Amino acid sequence: MGGFLGAGKTTLIWKVAERLMSQGKGVGLITNDQAPELVDSELLRQQQLAVSEVAGSCFCCNFNGFTDAVKRVGKEADYVLSEPVGSCADLSATIIQPLKKYWSTTLLVAPLTVLADPLRLTAILQGENGGLHEDAAYIYRKQLEEADIIVITKADTLSENNMTQLKAETAKAFPKSRVMSVSAVTGEGLDEWLADVTTRTDAGKRLLDIDYDRYAHGEAVLGWLNGTVMLHAPQPADWDELLHHFMDSLQQAFEQESLAIGHVKVIAESGKDYAVANITGSERTMTLRKGVGSSTDVRLIINARVECTPEHLDQIVKTTLTKAIDGRYTDEVTAWRFLQPGRPNPTHRFNEVIS
Repeated sequence: MGGFLGAGKTTLIWKVAERLMSQGKGVGLITNDQAPELVDSELLRQQQLAVSEVAGSCFCCNFNGFTDAVKRVGKEADYVLSEPVGSCADLSATIIQPLKKYWSTTLLVAPLTVLADPLRLTAILQGENGGLHEDAAYIYRKQLEEADIIVITKADTLSENNMTQLKAETAKAFPKSRVMSVSAVTGEGLDEWLADVTTRTDAGKRLLDIDYDRYAHGEAVLGWLNGTVMLHAPQPADWDELLHHFMDSLQQAFEQESLAIGHVKVIAESGKDYAVANITGSERTMTLRKGVGSSTDVRLIINARVECTPEHLDQIVKTTLTKAIDGRYTDEVTAWRFLQPGRPNPTHRFNEVIS
């Protein structure tokens, strides 16, 4: 299940895994990122799900690492759900076709699903860039172009009429893809989509004509940061309040400098309690789920993808976190990386569709 940053891939994978397991099916999950310390992986582990993380490169540039992950989580699984890096495209040529050729005795490959956030999708269909650099928006369009199925997420945020219109406009722009809509909040559309991908095997029906120079630049305009910080308080502290304040301040900092946000995700954990906060763009898109409550210790895992240099992103995140802590707690950085993705260099790139 592909789709640009902030499209809702992890949430959908979680809900789908729950549905399959309630039917007695074994499920394995694979997440992917340019660096370790991934919020998505930790969130899925919190649900007691079997997760394998491919970190340090995208699936297409580390196909063997991806298939090793399939082996790990697939031992007891009927289904393996995989979520590539949000800025990754050309999945049909680099992942789907190699799987069909080399793994056909082990796997049935489902149609490639690409998720799209309705707010950004609407802008893209109108010929705009959805708040992204033009080359990042190019990746977004290419992801939709190669999809077997386009799923418009967050259906609960639109009226029925608006969603019907958006689906029609999407189908007109990408006539070779089936267009569906889902809501992970209400469950709307999930069973329909799940029935489709668990019965169809016409995966990767087309190959992209994609400019790899533009693709590489579209990824490189984003700074990436993954960090993990332990916070310690002298007495139980309200970590939900801190998380909300930190994320709200981060969004303000990015908006003040007009920096386009791919996504910012943070999970706060204390024992078995956790809270997850997301920012998926401008216009006050911060959301907070569940609650970590009060305790003396909390772990924050921070993932940020923002259109600026990695060094500047590092400075903004550190400065904002320091201000949010405001000397009330001691902090211990256990992992911290900021980087710019390198040029995609796929392990395989097929020039024909494998039947």
